[in-house]
Amino acid sequence: MFIILCAVIFVVLYFYGTRNHDYWKKKGVIYEEPIPLFGSNLKFALEGCSFTERFINFHHRYPKEKYVGYFQGNDPMLLLRDPEMIKLVLVTDSRHFHHRGLRPHAEITEPLMKNLFIADGDLWKLSRVKMTPAFTTNKLKAMFPTIVVQAEKLIGVVDDSIERGCREIDVRELMARYTTDFIGVCGFGINVDSLQEDANEFRKLGKRIFTRKLRDIIIGVLKVTSPTLFKQLHIMAPDITIPTVSLVKSIMKQRNYVPSGRNDFVDFMLEVRQKGDIIGESVEEFNEDGTPKIVRLEVDDELITAQVFAFFAAGFETSSSTSSFLLHLLAYHPEEQAKCQKEVDDVLQKYDGKLCYDAVKDMKYLEMAFKESMRIFPPIGFITRKCTKNYTFPGTGLTLEKGTGVFISTQALQNDEQYFKSPEEFMPERFRPENSPTIEKFSFLPFGDGPRACIGNLFLIILLFGLFT
Repeated sequence: MFIILCAVIFVVLYFYGTRNHDYWKKKGVIYEEPIPLFGSNLKFALEGCSFTERFINFHHRYPKEKYVGYFQGNDPMLLLRDPEMIKLVLVTDSRHFHHRGLRPHAEITEPLMKNLFIADGDLWKLSRVKMTPAFTTNKLKAMFPTIVVQAEKLIGVVDDSIERGCREIDVRELMARYTTDFIGVCGFGINVDSLQEDANEFRKLGKRIFTRKLRDIIIGVLKVTSPTLFKQLHIMAPDITIPTVSLVKSIMKQRNYVPSGRNDFVDFMLEVRQKGDIIGESVEEFNEDGTPKIVRLEVDDELITAQVFAFFAAGFETSSSTSSFLLHLLAYHPEEQAKCQKEVDDVLQKYDGKLCYDAVKDMKYLEMAFKESMRIFPPIGFITRKCTKNYTFPGTGLTLEKGTGVFISTQALQNDEQYFKSPEEFMPERFRPENSPTIEKFSFLPFGDGPRACIGNLFLIILLFGLFT
């Protein structure tokens, strides 16, 4: 009986775990062969590959295809390789793909998952409308003196290391500490001072957010394999959620839950709450005549905490990785480094030796080097979207049903010799204004594009330019 029971369980699990695995075959789409129950996920997890590495390999494995199918558990997904199709998803027909698709189920059960990066639907749209003013040119100009102060502290740390005879400096770690300090001031109004004290709570939290422990891997696989069954499991570990919620609540309490005049991101969110609920047109609910319904979003402590968390996590990680990689490239390319240095010296001389927002705008070669470094190693290596209603790609006959996920490997795309000659070479001149027509549109997407493009791209650029000058 036991053997029969085991056999029955095995058969049930097999058919449950392969019930959709003929999806792409029926559509005549080339696809990556899935593993029962786990789809295409288990292999890369066991190999220790990151999502970015997985999709780079996937992209290059099918050089002649515009798109390739694969499976996330039992859910069919599509990897896009063609810039024209990418344009349709991100911009032209983005109303069909406005979900990012990073949540394993529709309902958000975790407080930190309500942030702008993860949220979909009306939560995303209404939040995006209110978040955008936090990253305007005037707001960033106001932050620029803070960038200069933090950059001067960084120079002091490097000079001190040289005086003490240090032969090596971990630039990746140094940039992480620098950007943590900057985000601490601009986001929370706190002088974190990670440059001097690496063991502080902010730096520990930043490290933990981007460290995948065994617990995180197991829960991630379970949530993808069966999101409904494992709905109550939280993707965010308690040692991330608890200190984040506690920190933001304590800051708001110190300010009596009203703006303090510090011009940081917590203040900005408190200003948003003072104005009342966010009201706008829905992207999910419609009246009988087809017009969007008017929906309302309450700006409570949970929503504020989620947005502040995203500002901290996304801000420090993308800034530190991008800056350290540009430093790495310039170190290995002394001629380009010399050009950047000469331009900085010439521009600062024009502004009487003072670094300011307008001076940064004049540093064209540094901007080219910055773009080239992001081409080779973008801040985020892939873009995700989810189909919100049935959609047929023009001229292909390929129809995606509602709920189908779409991935784009930006790092593979930007290092594909089909779009960039000698992609492995660091050549800032690619991005001279006169060379712009030679770069195929939607082959360079370091910040994404369309309505869900990175909201903080200008913030990142200004932060890095302040550092490198």
